[in-house]
Amino acid sequence: MNKITKMRIPIEIKQIQKNKDEHGISCMPVNEDDYSYLLAKIPGPKSSPYECGIFQVTINLGSQYPFQPPIFKFSTAIYHPNIDNSGKICLDLLRMPPTGSYNPAITLESILLSIQLLLASPNPDDPLNSEAAELFKTDPKQFSIKPQLMQHMLKQRVQM
Repeated sequence: MNKITKMRIPIEIKQIQKNKDEHGISCMPVNEDDYSYLLAKIPGPKSSPYECGIFQVTINLGSQYPFQPPIFKFSTAIYHPNIDNSGKICLDLLRMPPTGSYNPAITLESILLSIQLLLASPNPDDPLNSEAAELFKTDPKQFSIKPQLMQHMLKQRVQM
């Protein structure tokens, strides 16, 4: 991990925690004092099919952060047009130009907020899960039921 990352990440994590009451997002290192792998928890946005869920996202900063985008991946199962079955996320902020819009000035909090916004506003025209994208386009009401069912099933598993 480079010097910039060692200095920047603790500050960014403190900022996320400071604003937690506003957005509900939390973030912490997987292993104390090792800021190369982080775990974030993102609450589902209100008035969305995900509003009852809290979604875990792993963050791998890699050796080139902040000059290369970190890798964000859902570890909580989710049914969404822009998130595949392995948790990979399709979001332009997570890709370098010219195909994406990542730049080193973007903070982890900004990316996490963008992921939370993506839950509320899927982009079915750039899908990783084509089945979810098609259902979102053709039958939004039916689409909104699937994430809720998945969250319900996950909660039942946790209680067992």
